[in-house]
Amino acid sequence: MKLLEGKSAIVTGASLGIGSACALDLAKNGANVAINYRKHKDEAEGLVAQMKEFGVQAMAVQADVSNFADAQKMTDAVKAQFGKVDILVNNAGVNWDGVIWKMTEEQWDTVLDINLKGYFNYARAITPLMREAGWGRIINVTSINGLRGKFGQSNYSAAKAGIIGFTKALAKELGKAQVTVNAVAPGMILTDMMKNLPAEVIETAKEETVVKRIGTPEDVAYLVTFLCSDLAKHITGEVIKVDGGQYI
Repeated sequence: MKLLEGKSAIVTGASLGIGSACALDLAKNGANVAINYRKHKDEAEGLVAQMKEFGVQAMAVQADVSNFADAQKMTDAVKAQFGKVDILVNNAGVNWDGVIWKMTEEQWDTVLDINLKGYFNYARAITPLMREAGWGRIINVTSINGLRGKFGQSNYSAAKAGIIGFTKALAKELGKAQVTVNAVAPGMILTDMMKNLPAEVIETAKEETVVKRIGTPEDVAYLVTFLCSDLAKHITGEVIKVDGGQYI
């Protein structure tokens, strides 16, 4: 039997990168998976086709994670299609870098609205279903930069740090309902977005690790799948780094 046989999941920001790898691995392990997209419709539909090859149900919904009503609408659509929502992987995020003395209000608000408020929006919509069912898994994707801060990313670091506090609070609120809540903190991960970075930036991150390699989206996805399974039923409120030792 597959680890997540019969479970149903929502993964936000899954058209590309880490979210895509997470959605695929959940489907590979037997979960029905719904993803959202805002712009990347073709990529989302391509991912849905890939997930269906594992013999599960899969769907893509156009929804802006920063929009409270969109999150509820998507949750309702997924419940209608799958019958329930057992797993939430909050992953959607953007970065819009700048030093604080040059950062605009729009830069700050956009990053916080997507990277932090977006997590609230989906948790708020889905947790009533999990509490009623008496079972659930919430995985919030944060970053090692939420733990250490990063030059030029005060908005991003603040949002990712906020996710850590959010995770711990939800773990306390939802534990009695047998809903576990954990955060996964990747270091530098080689996604399409990272490929546009200067080579020296990627090399610096590689040298910061103790394993001397840049992580892949699958490195994160495997941990997410484990945390969503019953193998991790006694783990909650944790922040687990996936960074090859970059933080230390």
